Amino acid sequence: MSYCSSRFQTIRRHTLAVNIGSVGVGGSHPIRLQSMTTSDTQDVAATVQQSIALAEVGCEIVRITAPNVAAARALKEIRARFSAAGFAHVPLVADIHFLPNAAMEAVEHVEKIRVNPGNYADKKKFAVREYSDSDYDTELSRLHAAFSPLVIRCRELGRAMRIGTNHGSLSDRIMNRYGDTPLGMVESALEFLRIAESHSYRAIVLSMKASNPKVMIQAYRLLVERMAQEDMHYPLHLGVTEAGDGEDGRIKSAIGIGSLLLDGLGDTIRVSLTEDSVYEIPVARAIADKAMSLWSATGAAPAAPDRIDPYHFSRREILPTRLTPDIAVGAGQPPRVIVRIGATDGLTATLAQLTSPKFNDTPAEGLLVAVTSTDAIARLPDPGASFYVLELPARFTAAELAIAAASLRPGTLLVKAFLTSDAAELSAFVHLARSHRTVVAAEITPGDLLALGETLRQLGGEGLVFTLSATPATAAHAIGGYRQLAEALHGIGSRAPIWIRNTTATATRHESAFLSKLLEASFLSGGLLCDGLGDFVSIETEADPARATKLTYNVLQGAGVRSSKTEFVACPSCGRTLFDLQTTTQRIRAQTGHLKGVKLAIMGCIVNGPGEMADADFGYVGGAPGRINLYVGKNCVQYNLPQEEADSRLIALIKEHGKWVEPGPAHG
Repeated sequence: MSYCSSRFQTIRRHTLAVNIGSVGVGGSHPIRLQSMTTSDTQDVAATVQQSIALAEVGCEIVRITAPNVAAARALKEIRARFSAAGFAHVPLVADIHFLPNAAMEAVEHVEKIRVNPGNYADKKKFAVREYSDSDYDTELSRLHAAFSPLVIRCRELGRAMRIGTNHGSLSDRIMNRYGDTPLGMVESALEFLRIAESHSYRAIVLSMKASNPKVMIQAYRLLVERMAQEDMHYPLHLGVTEAGDGEDGRIKSAIGIGSLLLDGLGDTIRVSLTEDSVYEIPVARAIADKAMSLWSATGAAPAAPDRIDPYHFSRREILPTRLTPDIAVGAGQPPRVIVRIGATDGLTATLAQLTSPKFNDTPAEGLLVAVTSTDAIARLPDPGASFYVLELPARFTAAELAIAAASLRPGTLLVKAFLTSDAAELSAFVHLARSHRTVVAAEITPGDLLALGETLRQLGGEGLVFTLSATPATAAHAIGGYRQLAEALHGIGSRAPIWIRNTTATATRHESAFLSKLLEASFLSGGLLCDGLGDFVSIETEADPARATKLTYNVLQGAGVRSSKTEFVACPSCGRTLFDLQTTTQRIRAQTGHLKGVKLAIMGCIVNGPGEMADADFGYVGGAPGRINLYVGKNCVQYNLPQEEADSRLIALIKEHGKWVEPGPAHG
């Protein structure tokens, strides 16, 4: 695999070490945590106060926007006061968009400059134009002339630089040649990287940010592959931009950042939340600790990669499997949710709770019930429209199942661990299950699956689902284990569905209790779903069935594979923001959060707003202080609205386009 050493183990990618002031990034350095201030940069006291607050909670690199020359000049005093407060060791980064002269001022005062290739001496007006090779070369020459002075000054002063591409701000030139794609993001960065290398300047970190985790993951992978082809080994800054707030923002960030870190990619990270910046650091810390705990336990890489295309998303093709008349998996079907309930007592009441209006966006489509005797099967209440998943004890035999068969309901998923010695029992289970229109979920290791290959070929794929047996070896890197399971299924010619189970065996326990379950589910289920793997998903680390159901649907939404509620793309705020993003996001969510399948973008300014909204249905963007522009897709349809009118105008716009429904009982 050209983008990483192994997709089955976490083997850290080798990079150059880049010094940002006294902080090393890449090489053998730990993952560095960073965040950004949200104050007006020219308010020096407020910006210093925010920088101190970030440093005190563990932020190792602080970024500050410099939208104009005056703000860039203010960085001199900010750096001096920050150092005087005892934080000389914490580097500052100037965030630059549009203005090379602001960058040339900022480089004199801070340890690192971040430039966005899409709008640094380039333009984005969504103009459609055909560029000839000659036209394109002329534009590249112009970029070389505009970017070189900053590169040369960074080299002279020993400053570092981040070339930070954003999916939402690719230039018209890139868009017209490569489209709004991961390839376009990569080419945009490589153009600037080659200019820097032409001046023998290599103190560079790169990023490929997007609000869509799948796009972000694909772009970083492609960047690493392309850099390897040119013998480039620069460190990576990871982040999902405009991730939003609350649980959804944490899930999106953990899916994108965690997936890459577990592939061995990434050297510094930022979790972008539409909240006070200090709340980003504990999440980043937990994500980094998870990845670094796996770095120390890696072995030799497998000889061959798997067959998943890591640069383009497509779901693994599976054999259609129907559980009930209303519930199936296969082509055109979303991943199905299974929720675990620890005992049969109170099952009827729990099912009623999960199917109540309160959870009308997270229907209970499966109940995983631990069964310890044949009598328990008969005592299960009628599940109604849902299906049961019965987890059978390891010593539960086919003969015992035959005795209980009369109690089996059609569509029931029977879960049992199988080893290489279980060929006869596996055959008996499958034949019995088929005769009662039930399905067997085989809990198995990739090695045992291959050893049972001939038996499975004879059985065919009908009525079989596979899930990973959480042995000590597979639990150490469950994502790699499921990838190997998918590869083993391919090896025996099976298109059987895969069930991703988040269990205590696949979880690490060093993160805070608040974050551990959410992050583990995001790493494992989110990462696999972004690779196109997973037809059933369950989060069994959460004891409360309602909470587990909600969390599972939120992970599916964060991975972009199933929509059960409104999705919000909301930037984390910075000194360019033209309104209070936190309160505005919460206010709009309260009014629109019931709109299943609608994607809303709430952006503080126009730097990335229009581009990121190309992927959204509607956009709410700061156009000027106290003034809002409304978008449909990437098209601005209402300009310069007073902010006090913008919410109602947004709702009217949603209604006009037929996307509005009145809130139900759970949202009234």
